[in-house]
Amino acid sequence: MTTKTWLSAAFSCLTLSLAACGGQSNAPANHSASHPASAAASGASGAADGNGRVLRVAGNATFAPFESLDENKKVTGFDIDLINAMGEAGNFKVEYKDQPWESLFPALSNGDADVLVSGITITDERKATMAFSEPYYQITQVVLVPPSKNVAKVEDLKKLHKIGVVTGYTGDYAAQKIFGPTSEQVVRFDNVGLLTKEVENGGVDAGILDNAVVAHYIKNNSSKGFKMVALPDFPAEHYGMAVRKDDAQTLALLNDSLAKVRASGKYAEIEAKYFATGK
Repeated sequence: MTTKTWLSAAFSCLTLSLAACGGQSNAPANHSASHPASAAASGASGAADGNGRVLRVAGNATFAPFESLDENKKVTGFDIDLINAMGEAGNFKVEYKDQPWESLFPALSNGDADVLVSGITITDERKATMAFSEPYYQITQVVLVPPSKNVAKVEDLKKLHKIGVVTGYTGDYAAQKIFGPTSEQVVRFDNVGLLTKEVENGGVDAGILDNAVVAHYIKNNSSKGFKMVALPDFPAEHYGMAVRKDDAQTLALLNDSLAKVRASGKYAEIEAKYFATGK
């Protein structure tokens, strides 16, 4: 997407219903696993205060249930509700910009955005060029498998002709480890919607994506018979909010605000809104 309009985020308390958007029976087995204790402890003193500062937050709204566009083209999702709640807790305002995934990291380094919130996995490679908040969600890679295919282990995955991934997502890197960085078995797409559509149409035999995203897709396409297969070869990952490495003030504000949202119970409410098991 190339939307260039900054959207002012609402800061009134959201009515958080318990309707589940993504079945999470396959998510981390316990609540503490989805957000490590270190995240709750960081910033617990409540010292950081945004003083009404405006944070320019960029993301790519093609990643339901974390961020996506609703029928009115409004950005919604777990990440959106969370950063808004953090703004309320930390006394800062959010201006959200939806833009293509490949433009997010340049926007941060160029100073066009202050924070990236877009289901971004914390990796050592990314930490070399940016700083991350405390983890705010744990996920793992899984395989989206159509009813016509059978996958139970990596060896089964290797026998398929084409595996779809989203370019630059950690599923892309997971596929590279299995098939090699230049394998013609790996087919890359620009966003989740294009990938899932090709799995549906048979253009690829399966796809590798984050478990919460696949669970959301299967829940909303239950009649199609798709399966989610977890493989032990895929380790746990954590999402973080990215800032420039030299922006210690914003990093402290995010960590403190996240800790406040957890402590107040608001985080748990937002989880319950988007994930069936409250993960």
